Amino acid sequence: MDYITSKDQLREAFEDVHDVAVRKELRLIDEHARRFIARSPFVFVGSQDGNGNADVSPKGDMPGFVKVLDDTTLALPDRPGNNRLDTWENVIDNPAVGLIFVIPGMNETLRINGEARLTVDPKLCAELHVNNRPALAVMVVKVRQVYMHCAKAFIRSKLWTPETWPARSEMPTLGEILKDHAKLSATAEEFDSVLDQAYKKSLW
Repeated sequence: MDYITSKDQLREAFEDVHDVAVRKELRLIDEHARRFIARSPFVFVGSQDGNGNADVSPKGDMPGFVKVLDDTTLALPDRPGNNRLDTWENVIDNPAVGLIFVIPGMNETLRINGEARLTVDPKLCAELHVNNRPALAVMVVKVRQVYMHCAKAFIRSKLWTPETWPARSEMPTLGEILKDHAKLSATAEEFDSVLDQAYKKSLW
């Protein structure tokens, strides 16, 4: 198999980029982007460590959990998780991040690229609280690129069409998967029970 090894080869394989796709890119968070972020309960965060190893992490909370601090700055709170800290460690090594904001039922997404830093500033963590529990940390992103992404991927995948969704029973439970992946001594049912309690008691 031959692989593309240069940008010139890559461009030869595709048509020219549409003028609108270039002109739509902004350098700040305008009113449309603000409204999108305020209604989004879910964002994917892409990052890389100092050696270029990539990672994408889902972040979700109540709509508007990512706050716009000003026209070029976002604040994304951290909540209790598995404490692997993959994204946060990556940001320390390499501040470049890519964000994709999603609104349920909407096929278009908002993409923001920028440079991130972490803080445990008490005032900002308290401001981004849930149920009076402050954020554990906050990723502050200085925005470099802002643009809307068209709906083709979501239309092709029929992501929001329930009748196309597979039955949950077609896949094993997370407990069953982790028993194999992590070679757990506990039964899958026992670990599923632990996860269920964690979901009920430690989301925030």
